[in-house]
Amino acid sequence: MYGRNESRLARTLSNTTLEYKITGLSSLTTYTIEVAAVTAKGSGWVTSSTISSGVPPELPGAPSNLVISNISPRSATLQFRPGYDGKTSISKWIVEGQVGVLGDEEEWVSLHEVENEPDAQMLEVPNLTPYTHYRFRMRQVNVVGPSPLSQPSRVIQTLQAPPDVSPGSVTVRTASETSLWLRWVPLPDTQYNGNPESVGYRIRFWRVDLQSPVLTKVINDRLEREYTVEDLEEWTEYELQIQAFNAIGAGPWSEVVRGRTRESVPSAPPENVTAEAVSSTQILLTWAAVPESEQNGLILGYKILFKAKDLDSEPKSQTVRGNHTQSVLLSGLRKFVLYEIQVLAFTRIGDGVPSSPAVIERTKDDAPGPPVRLVFPEVRLTSVRIVWQPPEEPNGIILGYQVAYRLASSSPNKFTTVEVGSTVRQFTATDLTPESAYIFRTSAKTRQGWGEPLEATVITTEKRERPAPPRQVMTPQSDVSSRSLLLKWVPGSDGSSPIRYFTVQVRELPNGDWQTYSSSISHEATSCIIESLNPFTSYKLRVKATNDIGDSDFSAETEAVTTLQDVPDEPPSSVLVTPHTTSSVLVQWQPPKVESLNGLLLGYRIYYRELDYDTGPGRESKNIQNPSALRAELTPQSSFKTVNSSSALTTYELTQLKKYKRYEVLMTAYNVIGESPTSTPVEVFVGEAAPALAPQNIQVNSLSASQLELTWDPPPADSQNGNIQGYKIYYWESDTQNDTEKVKVLFLPETTVRLKNLTSHTRYMVCISAFNAAGDGPRSSPSQGRTHQAAPSAPSFLAFSEITCTTLNVSWGEPTAANGVLQGYRVVYEPLAPVQGVSKVVTVDIKGNWQRWLKVRDLTKGMTYLFRVQARTIAYGPELQANITAGPAEGSPGSPQEILVTKSASGLTLRWTEGDSGEKPTTGYIIEARPSDEGLWDMFVKDIPRSATSYTVGLDQLRQGVTYEFRVVAVNEFGYGEPSVPSVAVSAQTEAPFYEEWWFLLVMALSSLILILLVVFALVLHGQSKKYKNCNGGKTISNVEESVTLDNGGFTALELNSRHLNIKSTFSKKNGTRSPPRPSPGGLHYSDEDICNKYNGAVLTEGLGLNEKPLEVSESEVTDSDYEDELPKHSFVNHYMSDPTYYNSWKRQQKGVKHPASYRYEECTASETEPYFQTVITTQSSGGVYTPTGQPAPGSRTPVTGFSSFV
Repeated sequence: MYGRNESRLARTLSNTTLEYKITGLSSLTTYTIEVAAVTAKGSGWVTSSTISSGVPPELPGAPSNLVISNISPRSATLQFRPGYDGKTSISKWIVEGQVGVLGDEEEWVSLHEVENEPDAQMLEVPNLTPYTHYRFRMRQVNVVGPSPLSQPSRVIQTLQAPPDVSPGSVTVRTASETSLWLRWVPLPDTQYNGNPESVGYRIRFWRVDLQSPVLTKVINDRLEREYTVEDLEEWTEYELQIQAFNAIGAGPWSEVVRGRTRESVPSAPPENVTAEAVSSTQILLTWAAVPESEQNGLILGYKILFKAKDLDSEPKSQTVRGNHTQSVLLSGLRKFVLYEIQVLAFTRIGDGVPSSPAVIERTKDDAPGPPVRLVFPEVRLTSVRIVWQPPEEPNGIILGYQVAYRLASSSPNKFTTVEVGSTVRQFTATDLTPESAYIFRTSAKTRQGWGEPLEATVITTEKRERPAPPRQVMTPQSDVSSRSLLLKWVPGSDGSSPIRYFTVQVRELPNGDWQTYSSSISHEATSCIIESLNPFTSYKLRVKATNDIGDSDFSAETEAVTTLQDVPDEPPSSVLVTPHTTSSVLVQWQPPKVESLNGLLLGYRIYYRELDYDTGPGRESKNIQNPSALRAELTPQSSFKTVNSSSALTTYELTQLKKYKRYEVLMTAYNVIGESPTSTPVEVFVGEAAPALAPQNIQVNSLSASQLELTWDPPPADSQNGNIQGYKIYYWESDTQNDTEKVKVLFLPETTVRLKNLTSHTRYMVCISAFNAAGDGPRSSPSQGRTHQAAPSAPSFLAFSEITCTTLNVSWGEPTAANGVLQGYRVVYEPLAPVQGVSKVVTVDIKGNWQRWLKVRDLTKGMTYLFRVQARTIAYGPELQANITAGPAEGSPGSPQEILVTKSASGLTLRWTEGDSGEKPTTGYIIEARPSDEGLWDMFVKDIPRSATSYTVGLDQLRQGVTYEFRVVAVNEFGYGEPSVPSVAVSAQTEAPFYEEWWFLLVMALSSLILILLVVFALVLHGQSKKYKNCNGGKTISNVEESVTLDNGGFTALELNSRHLNIKSTFSKKNGTRSPPRPSPGGLHYSDEDICNKYNGAVLTEGLGLNEKPLEVSESEVTDSDYEDELPKHSFVNHYMSDPTYYNSWKRQQKGVKHPASYRYEECTASETEPYFQTVITTQSSGGVYTPTGQPAPGSRTPVTGFSSFV
C-alpha cells in the first residue's frame, strides 16, 4: 500500500514475462507498484507507478506555467506546474523544443525525457548547443498515455562556449622554399558555439628537430579554408596543428600534420675562402662547407668565379662537382695579374650566394712579353728614330728596355745593343749606312729576365709613303663557326716602308656600326681568327695596314657572312606547373629572349620525373643518410621522361601521371644544334586538381531593391576533378569592379543563393567559380542583373536665396542615392505658427528631375516657415527639412523713402531716396511689382547699383491694360531690408494708334453700311429687269415685302427690315479689369485642368469668372466681367509665364457658389506637361468640400501658390 512499507509484497517472475496481473487488492486503496530486472549480481533500476484500485486511470493534463532559469551554454532549468495526473502517477516527462529557427510552422524535436520522477516540478534540460535559440514545450505521460502539449515557453538563447571540435580534413603541401600550404574544412555554423563574428582559427607549427620555438598564426576569417605559412626555413620539415576559437575560448587542436619546405639555393656562401698563388699562371683556392642551417638542400658542388681585376668585365667560372671537394687549382691564369675570386655552393635548384668580399690574389711574375706597336716615325739616310709601346703582357714590373739593331746583310749575331730605362719609349740610331736595310729588335725586362723581343726591318731612305690597303679580303665559309670565323687577306704595297701592324674592323648587319676588333695584328700576318661573335648573325669585315708613315685606306668590305647556329643560351622563363586533373598537370612558360635563341627555335623539351622524398615519413631534413636518393643534377638525364612541344606553344598538358605523387618538371629550348640549359626545377603534387570548368547556365533574377537571386548548374562531371565542396560568388557594381567587388562563399554544393544588402536600381555583374579540396576553378563569364528601384535618399542639400518679406527662392540638390529614376520632387512648407488665426500647409509636386527650385511668393513678413523636400522614384524618400524666416533680416537696411513714379512715352521711371542703411552699408536695390490682376508682390528688377536713386522700366516689359504698383527694397550683407511704401498704381496703357480711335470705328461702320446698301440696290434693279422680261410669258408677279439675306462668306448676314444692327458686343469692349471681391476662406481647388491657356505665344482664353453670393450687379458690371481680351506677348508676360502662380489668379474661378468657412486648409500643386505649370490642391481641415482634381468646384478660385489673403 502507498506509504506503508510493512505491507510490501514481492513476486519473482521469469525473464520472459512482460505482464503480470495482481489480485487480492483492497478497493479504493492506493498502491505503489515497482518493477526491476534481476541478474546474478542483484536488482537493477526500479520503475514504479502509483494507482488506486477501483478507479480507472485517465489521460493526464498538460503541464503549465513553463519558466526557464539557470541558462548555461549547454543546459537550462525548466520549472513548471504539473497538469492533472489522471488518477495515477506520472511515469515520464517529455521536453520538446524548436532549435535555431523559431516559428509556428517550424519543427519541434524531442530534447529530453525523464522517467520515475512523478512529483517533479523542475527539470534540467541537458545537451543543448551553445549560443543557440530555443523554445520549449512539455507533456507528461502516465500508464494511459501522453498528455496534451503545454503552451510554448519564451525564447531563450544559450550562452557561448568554446568550439567543441577542430577543423577537419587538415592537409599540408609544400608551397615554396620558405612556405607551407595548410588546408582544412571550416567549422559549420552549428559548431561555432558563439557569435560568428568572433570565430577564427589559430595555427601553430614547429620544426621537427625542435631547433626553433613553437610559432602561431591567427586567421580571423571564419570562412577561410587555407593559409600559407611563410618565413620558414628552406628544406626543413615542420609539424603543424590548427584549432578554432571564438570570443569565449579555443577548441581542441587538430591532429599533427607534417610538411617539408621545398629545396632552395644555399642562403650563405662557403666559409674560410683562401687563395695562394703557386706560379705565374696558377692559384690554389681552398674553402670550408656552407653552414648546415644555410645549405637549404643537398649541396651538389661549388662554383669558382674569378676575373682579372680592372681587366675583365665578366668573371669566368669553374665548377667543382660534389660536396666533399673543398679546394681547386686555378690554372691558365695571366702572369702577374691581380685576380678577384669568389666561391659559391649550388643545389639542384640553383646557385647560392657567392662569398663576399672577394678574395684578391696576384699570380707570380715572369719574363715579359714583347713590346707592341713598334714604328719608325723618322727615317733619314743615316739615322732612324724607333718608338714602341709597353708589352701587353708585362708579367711583372718592367725594369727597362733593350734596343738592338744590325744591317740586314750582316751576320745574324752581330747586333748593336743599347739599354734604356723603363720610362723610355723611343730611341734614335745614328751613323747608319744610307739606302740600307736594318733589323731592329726591342725587348722588355722584369726581375725574372729579358722577355721575347719584337723585330722589325727599316730602310734608311727618304722615299716613303703610306701603304696600299690589303686586298683579296675574304672569309672562307669552311672556317666559319657559331662564334668565330677566319679572316684572310693579301697585303698591299708597303710604300717603301715596312708594314708594322694591321687593324681589323667588324660590323654587325643590318644596322650595326663599325667596331675595331684589333689594332695590333702582326705585320707578318695574312689571316686572323675573329672571335666573340654572336651565333646566327651576319657580319661584314674590313682591314687596313699601318707603316711608319701612317694608315692605309680600309680594304673593300667582305661579302656578308653569317655565323652558324648554336644552342640557345637561355631556357624558357616563368615556368609554371599547376594540377589540371587528378592525373595530369598543365605546364605553362614564356619563350626565351630572341637574342638568346642563337638560331631558329624548333621547340621545347619538357623533362619530368617522380620524386619520392616527400612521401617517405620520418625523414630528417638536414641529416640526409642517403644523399644519392635526393640527387638531381648528378642523376643521369635519362631518369627523366621527356616530351617535345612545338615552338608555337606556351602550354602543355602532362597526362597519365601517378596520383598522390610529387613530380619535378624542367624545360629546355632547342634548335638544330642542341638544347639550352635547363630551367629551374618546379615541383607539383599530382592527385588533386581544381575544377577545370566554371559553373554553367548562370541565371540572375531580381527579387527586390536589395536582393538578387542566382541559380546555376555545376560544372560538367568530367571536369570537377573530385567532389565539389562549394562555390565562390564574385559580384560587383558594373562600372566599379575594383572598388566594389565582393565575394560570397558557399561551403555546401548548393546551386542557388541570394545576394542581399545590394544597392537599389544598380546593375551588378556576377561570376561564379567552383572549388574542391585542391583549389578554385576558373570563373564563369560575367552575368548581369539589376536590382529593383526603391525610394531615394533625402536631397543632398536645401538652400534659400532672395529672401524678402513675402518671397524667397528655395533650391535643393539631387539625392545622394537616387535608387532609381527620379520622377520628381515634393515641396511642403508651412508656418510654425498660425497666420491671422489660420494655419495652412502648402504642398507642391514637381515632375521631372531638371527643376530643383521653387519660387514661393505668399510668405508673411517676419514669419518662420518649415520647408520639407523629398524626392520620388517609385515612392517618396525621406524628407530634408529646414526652417527659414521671411524678411526683413536683422541688420538689413530700412525702407527707401519718397517713392515717385512718372510715365513717359517710352516707359515708367521710378525714383526714391535712400533710407536707413542698417548695420552694414547698402550694396544695392531691387524693385518689386504687383500687377492689378494678381495681387502678389514679386521681384521685378534686381542688382540695381547702390548709387542709383531711379530706374526706368520700358513699357514693353509691362502687360497692356494692367495697372502696376511698385516698391523698392534696399540690400546689404545681411539681406533684403524693409520694402518701401508702394507707389501709386500706374497703367501700362500706351497711346492708342489711329485704328483704335472711336471715330475710326464709326467711319468704318458707316462705310460698310453704305457699301452694303449699294450692293443690295444693284441686286434689286437686276431683279426688276428680269421681272419685265418675264411679263411676256403672262405670269403675274405679286409685290410683297421681302427679306433679302446675303451669304457672301465674309459679312454678317443682315435682314432688310426695321430691326437695327446690334454691334455693341463687337466694338464696345474695353481694355481693363475690375478688382476682385475679397473671398472668405473656403475650399480652394488648384488645377492645371482649369487653365486652357497655351504657353509660349498662344492665345490665352478663359471662360470662368467669379461671382459672390447674390448681389445686385449692374448690367455694365456684368458685361465688363464677362469677357477677356487677348493678351499681347511681351517680356513681362514671359516673366510671369514661367511662374505657375500667374495662371492661378483670382479671375479664373467659377461663379455662383458660396465659400464655406474654414480655418485650416492645405494646398497641393502638381506640374503638368508644360514645365512650369503647377497643380495646387487645397483641402479643408473642417467643413470643407472635396472636389476632384481637374473639376472646378462652384465658387472655387485659382489663386497663386499659397494664396492666403482672407478677411
